Amino acid sequence: MKKTNEILQRLAISELNTMQEEAMAAILRTHDDVVILSPTGTGKTLAYLLPLVQLIDEDSPSLQVIVVVPGRELAMQSSEVLRSMGCGLHTMAVYGGRPAMDEHRELRKTEPQILFGTPGRLNDHLAKGNISADGVRYLVIDEFDKCLEMGFQNEMATLLSNLPHVKRRVLLSATESEVMPRFVNMGHTQRLDYRQEEEQVSTRVHIYSIESPQNDKLEPLRQLLLERGDESTVVFLNYRESVERVADYLRKAGFTLSAFHGGLEQKQREDALYRFANGSANIMVCTDLASRGLDIPDIDNIVHYHLPETEQNYVHRVGRTARWDKQGRSFFLLKAGEHIPEYVEENPTPYHLKHDAMDMHPAQPKMVTIYIGKGKRDKISRGDIVGFLCKKGGLQGSDIGKISVEERFTYVAIAREKLRSVLKNTAGEKIKGIKTIIEEVK
Repeated sequence: MKKTNEILQRLAISELNTMQEEAMAAILRTHDDVVILSPTGTGKTLAYLLPLVQLIDEDSPSLQVIVVVPGRELAMQSSEVLRSMGCGLHTMAVYGGRPAMDEHRELRKTEPQILFGTPGRLNDHLAKGNISADGVRYLVIDEFDKCLEMGFQNEMATLLSNLPHVKRRVLLSATESEVMPRFVNMGHTQRLDYRQEEEQVSTRVHIYSIESPQNDKLEPLRQLLLERGDESTVVFLNYRESVERVADYLRKAGFTLSAFHGGLEQKQREDALYRFANGSANIMVCTDLASRGLDIPDIDNIVHYHLPETEQNYVHRVGRTARWDKQGRSFFLLKAGEHIPEYVEENPTPYHLKHDAMDMHPAQPKMVTIYIGKGKRDKISRGDIVGFLCKKGGLQGSDIGKISVEERFTYVAIAREKLRSVLKNTAGEKIKGIKTIIEEVK
C-alpha cells in the first residue's frame, strides 16, 4: 500500500472511492478474473492501474500487461495516466491512423511493460513480431462492451488467441455487453457492479432545457456560451458536417474552440483534444466520438445541440461532466417540435437566456498552446522545457500547464497573457544548444 499512497499523493487524490478500493482488493488479493461495471467518471482507469503496478515485475523489461481499448484517444489518455502516476514503469499507446513502422521503432526504444492499444493495431504488431506475448500475464479490456461489439468480434477473437499465457483478465465498462463471447475465456470471475438503476446520471449533474425560437439553434447556442463565460463546455452534435458548421459559426463569433469528429486526420484530432484538455480552448464541438473514453476531469457543461440518438449515448455524453466529486450542467437545446427524449429520467429545469448577454464578448481561455520544434529524438525532456521557458521565456512555474513531449516536437500550455512576451524572449534562443522554432498553436 505504500506505493499506492505515494501515487495518490502525486495525483493529489485524498482517498479512493468504494469501487476503486474493492477493485484493488479483487485484483490484488484473489486469482480471479474481474468484471467491473461502474458509471462513467468514477475512476475506472486508476481502479485497475493501481493494483497492476504492484503486480508487475519492475525489474523485467518484458511486456507484462496489455490493455485493449476501442479507440486511440482512450489509448493515449490511459497511457498518460500511467505516466502521471510516476511509478517508473515503461508504457506506450499503439493505434491505427499512423505508420506501424514508426510505432515499431518506438516500441524497440521504449520496451513497454504495459501496452495500451486498439485491437487491430495490437494484432498487427503481434503478427509482425514487433511485440512478444510470452511475458503477458494480465489482460485488461477497457470499455469491453464496445470492444466486443460485432464490428470488433473477429479482431478481438484473433487478439485473444494470440495471448496464450494470460492468467488474469480485468474487464471494465459503464454498461454491460449482452453476451460475453466464449473467446474471452473468462475463468472464475468476480463481478463488481456499481451501477445504480435508480440513478441514470449522477445527481451532481443539473439538467436544463432551452427553447430555441428558430429551427436553427446557432444563436441560442452562442448566447448560452456567452453566459457561461470561460467555463469548460462540450457541445454534442450527431453529424460531422454539423460539427464543422457550428464550429465555423462560433469561431467567426470570436470563440476559441476545438472541433472533434471521426472525419479529421489523426493529428487534427489529437491537436483538438490536446488544446481542450490543457485549457487552451474552453469549448469543444464534437460528435459522440468524444462521449466515451475522454478523461478530462473539469468539464463544467454539456450541451446537446442535437438530441442523443440513444439512451446509451445520453448517459455517456453526460458522463463527461461532474467527474469524481465535481458538479456539472447538461443543457438540451430544443427547437419547435422537439421534446426531451422519454429515456431521460430527470425533469429538466427550464433555462431562460439573458438578453443582456447579447452584447458580451466571448471569454478567452486562460491558457494557450505553443509549439516547440524539438522532442524526444533531440533528447528533450519535460524538465528541459520548464527550465528553458523559465530561464529564457521569463515564465514562473505557475504559468506553465500541461507539457506533451512528442518524438519530433513538444506542445506546452502557458498562461495566455504571457504568450507575446514568451515568443519575443525566446526568438532565436537555443534549447540544449539547439536552435528551434517556437510558435502559437492555433
